[in-house]
Amino acid sequence: MLQRDIIDHRDINLMSLTINYSCTFILNVYSDESHIAISFLRNHELNIDNTIIMTGDFNVQDSDWDPLYPHHSIHAEDLLIIADTLDLDLLSPVNPGPTRFADNNTNNNSVIDLMFINPQNPGFNNHHILQDK
Repeated sequence: MLQRDIIDHRDINLMSLTINYSCTFILNVYSDESHIAISFLRNHELNIDNTIIMTGDFNVQDSDWDPLYPHHSIHAEDLLIIADTLDLDLLSPVNPGPTRFADNNTNNNSVIDLMFINPQNPGFNNHHILQDK
């Protein structure tokens, strides 16, 4: 169920999933180039227990998750603080590489689509990125 009563933002979807009377949450985020959704999450007290995944297009290039990108971003720090608040860690693929593929020859591929999950999850850091064809 979409939980607008907990987070009401056009670029943030919080969904609840109940299994065996236990409620867990899935957080999907689109943060534009101005990082509005990241700022919203950083500036609001998140009291969401049992978040199992936070995923989305965060539009943050950073050397922490893209070794080909030489800079560090304050927005990356905010994103990592948000994830830590939810007891989530950045998911690193077995085959590091771009997560966003340019649809033209003018733009470069990048690593801006990210996933954060609980590090106790058996699938933590055990996934592959499929190359766009």
